[in-house]
Amino acid sequence: MKISQLSDQYSVSEQITEADIDQLASKGVQTLICNRPDNEAADQTAFADIAQKAESLGIKAVSIAFTGTQMSDRQISELADILAGNQRVHAYCRTGNRSTKIWQAVQALTDQTKADQTKENQTTIEQDRASQGSNPSPGAEVKKTTAAHCAKPTYTVVIVGAGTAGIAVATSLLKRKAKIRICLIDPAEQHAYQPGWTMVGGGVFDVETTLRPMHTVIPDETTWLKNAVTRFDPDNNRVHLDDGSEIYYNHLVVAAGLEIHWAGIKGLPETLGKNGVTSNYSYKTAPYTWELVSSLKGGKAVFTQPPMPIKCAGAPQKAMYLSASHWRRNSVLDKFDIGFYNAGGVLFGVPAYVPALQSYVERYAIHLNFLHNLIAVDGDNKTATFTHTPAEGEAREVNVDFDMLHVCPPQRAPEFIRNSPLADAAGWVDVHPQTLQHTRFNNVWGLGDVTNTPNAKTMAAARKQAPLLAHNICATLDKLPPSAHYTGYGSCPLTVEHGKIVLAEFGYEGKLLPTFPTWINDGTKATSQAWHLKADFLPWFYWNGMLKGREWLV
Repeated sequence: MKISQLSDQYSVSEQITEADIDQLASKGVQTLICNRPDNEAADQTAFADIAQKAESLGIKAVSIAFTGTQMSDRQISELADILAGNQRVHAYCRTGNRSTKIWQAVQALTDQTKADQTKENQTTIEQDRASQGSNPSPGAEVKKTTAAHCAKPTYTVVIVGAGTAGIAVATSLLKRKAKIRICLIDPAEQHAYQPGWTMVGGGVFDVETTLRPMHTVIPDETTWLKNAVTRFDPDNNRVHLDDGSEIYYNHLVVAAGLEIHWAGIKGLPETLGKNGVTSNYSYKTAPYTWELVSSLKGGKAVFTQPPMPIKCAGAPQKAMYLSASHWRRNSVLDKFDIGFYNAGGVLFGVPAYVPALQSYVERYAIHLNFLHNLIAVDGDNKTATFTHTPAEGEAREVNVDFDMLHVCPPQRAPEFIRNSPLADAAGWVDVHPQTLQHTRFNNVWGLGDVTNTPNAKTMAAARKQAPLLAHNICATLDKLPPSAHYTGYGSCPLTVEHGKIVLAEFGYEGKLLPTFPTWINDGTKATSQAWHLKADFLPWFYWNGMLKGREWLV
C-alpha cells in the first residue's frame, strides 16, 4: 500500500485490504473513508469487511462511494464535515484518484466559502456605511453565506507527464521548497527506464528490470492524478482532463515526452514484432531484437534511422553495433550483410566522435547508406522501402530485402501538445533554450523530449534540466528572475561492442561537455569504464538517485 499524504490530516491510497488496516491504525488514522463502490473488480475487498476490521481497531469506517468524478454536493459536504472534526482521515479508491479529487473539491469549497464570506462581509459593511454614514452601528450583523458551487482546485505547480523529466523536476522542486503543492498528471500504470531497452536488445538486461509500477516512483509529497490532459488554457492557468475536470495552477511544467509514430511508416504496425521486424524503441519488442540477434546465423541485417528529432539519436547505431558484436563473438559475422540506412547525411552529428564510430563500422564491415528514409515495410515479403534523396538529383524509392530489420520509427510531439497554444510551428513546446521558460507564457515551463530546445533528446538532458528548471521556478516564486541557464547538455553512451562504449557528451552547437577528465574516461574513444557506467551505475542511479532528487553529476 502506497500512502500519499495530501495534508497533515488527510491521506489517500489505492484499494486497501484488511491487512493494511493495521498499518493505518499504527499511523493514528481515526476515520477510514471508502470512495469506491463494491464489485468494481473481482479482487476488491468488500467495504463491509474493511469496516468490520477497522471498527475492531477503533477506526470509524465511512462509505462515500462514487464512480468516475461523479461526486455529489452532498458527498463533498459529508467529507467536509468529517474533516471539520480535526481527526486523522485516510481515504481509498481503486487508484487514489477519486479520494484525491473529492478532497480537492472540499478544499475548493472551503476556499470559495471564505471568499464569498469576505465578499459579502465587505458588501454588508459598504451597505451599512451607505445607509448609516461612515460609522456603522456597533451591533450591525454580518451575514454569512456558503458556496453555491465548488471553486477550482489550485496547485503551486502542475506537472504534465510523470516520466523521467516530470518526476525529476518534482523531486528537485521538493528539495528546494518542501511544502510546495505539486500535482503530477499522467495516466500511465508503469514507469520505464527507457535507456535500458538498448541493453535488452543486446541481451544484457532483462526487460522486466526496466519497468516499475508508477505509484512506486511518484513522490509521496505530491498529488498524482491518473488522467490524460486533453487541453491547455494558459490564459486562465488551467488544464482540462479526460474526465471533464479542470486543474488550475500557479506554474505549469510540461514534461509530456514525445510520441513514437509507428504509423508514420506504412505497414510497420502490422508487422512489428514478427517477420524479422523489430525495434528497441518499445519495451514490447526490445526482447524480440535479442531473439533475432541470438538466433540468426547469417543473412541481411538492416538498421534504420529517420529524420531528426528523435529520442537518443545514437540508439539506432547502438542496436547495430551490439548485434554485430554478438555475431563477431560467435564467429558468424562474416555470414551477415549489415546495412545502416540513415535519413541524415552523417554518421553522427558531433564530429569529434565520428572517428571512433567509423572504426567500428569498418570492423563490422557495415555498409553506410545516407539520405535514405524508411517509408514502408512489407513484413510478409521481408522488403523495406526507402526514399533516397541524393544531394543532387531527384528522390527515388529503393527496395531493400532483409532477414532482420531494426526500425527506429519517426517521432513527434504528442497530439495534445501539437494542437495546443504552447506549441511552436513544428508542434514542440516553445521554450527559451537557456531558462526553459515558455516564450509567451511566463508561468509555463518545459523540459525533456517535448520541448523545442536544440539539444539531444536523452535522459541525461533531463537530468541536467530538472534541477535547473526547479531553481528557476523557485526564483520566480520568490519574485526573482530565472537565473540558471541550460547549456544544452546531452549524453549518448554509444555501445559499440559488448564491454565498451563511446561516451558522447556534448551541448549546444556540438560543444564537448565531458563529465570526467580524460585520464578517467576519454569520451572520444571506446572504453570499458564507460560500459560499466551505463551497465552497472546508471540504472541504479536512475531509480535511487535521479528520481529521488539527488542531483549528482549536475
